[in-house]
Amino acid sequence: MSSLFRMKAIMVKEFRQLSRDKLTYAMIVMIPLIQLLLFGYAINTVVRQIPVAVVDQSHSQASRWLVESMKASQVVDVVEYYQSTVEGQKGIQTGEVRAVLVIPYDLEQRQAQQRVQAQWMIDGSDSMIGSAILGLENMPVTNTYKLSNLPVDSKATNQTFEMTMFYNPAQRSAINIVPGLLGVILTMTMVLFTSIAIVRESEQGNLELLITTPVSSFELMIAKIIPYIFVGLLQVAIVLGLGYFIFDVPINASLIDVFLGSLVFISASLTLGLVISTIAKTQLQAMQLTLFIILPSILLSGFMFPIEGMPVLAQWIAEGLPATHYMRIIRALVLKGAELGDLYKDVLWLLGFTVLGIAVAALRFKKTLD
Repeated sequence: MSSLFRMKAIMVKEFRQLSRDKLTYAMIVMIPLIQLLLFGYAINTVVRQIPVAVVDQSHSQASRWLVESMKASQVVDVVEYYQSTVEGQKGIQTGEVRAVLVIPYDLEQRQAQQRVQAQWMIDGSDSMIGSAILGLENMPVTNTYKLSNLPVDSKATNQTFEMTMFYNPAQRSAINIVPGLLGVILTMTMVLFTSIAIVRESEQGNLELLITTPVSSFELMIAKIIPYIFVGLLQVAIVLGLGYFIFDVPINASLIDVFLGSLVFISASLTLGLVISTIAKTQLQAMQLTLFIILPSILLSGFMFPIEGMPVLAQWIAEGLPATHYMRIIRALVLKGAELGDLYKDVLWLLGFTVLGIAVAALRFKKTLD
């Protein structure tokens, strides 16, 4: 009986201690709630409204009808009109659009003869996007061929579009997964490493020593992340190297661009970890908060599910994650052979996030010293 009383006392103590730990208590309730609502609402394997462009060489009523038929399918959303196929390929390479519909000058004649009417140039770096657009290959375009007065050819085909897949014509999953996996690995390791940096100093009793030194808060934040930058770059070399030699994943861009693009993402992830480290009181809390960042980074960044298939609110949340911007950068560099300068919007976003993160972490750390 005395054993039960002793166990009861320990249990009561644990419950009271848990109730006093407001951050852990909030995480117990909020993590499953937010994750359930966010992912249940956001994850959608049926891709719709894929941003595409049109190269209209026909400039006819038939071509306008064809474009409207594509819009009516709700699979694609025409966001750009290019003058040439070269511009279209550039748009796919930089990620402005996911596919380009090329309408030939003899569209009316093709419709009258019931031949293949136009060509899709598809970004194959995302297999789900590619599969969704490939599903339009035999899409009927009702009555468009009647717009032509040319005689109908007796030879007919059920194929409406010719499909050309760029960057991953064989639709190998490793081509798409390996670069994206690099973003997930860096997020997990970089955020976790620095999220426990300040907390560890406090738990080991080194924080008082740091307070007495002339090192400023800003200098401390910079010094904390620099060693892990080299760790992150080493991970980039390992993942891409093994991906190239084992899974035959091509590296089409300059290695300098690849490492520079990875550098800005590593810096952003490390500063995010530092901010978490100034919020958490224990290493357990730091790891819980890190998990709160890692799961959205995996599911909302475009690694597993296309962002285009998500509701607008989920897309806004995704745009606030550093991993989302890095997914665009690394896939454009490694798979499409883009130049880092073409991806300046995502690079500038990550640089701005890094500067803001260091500033917030330094201010919060200074505040705790007061």
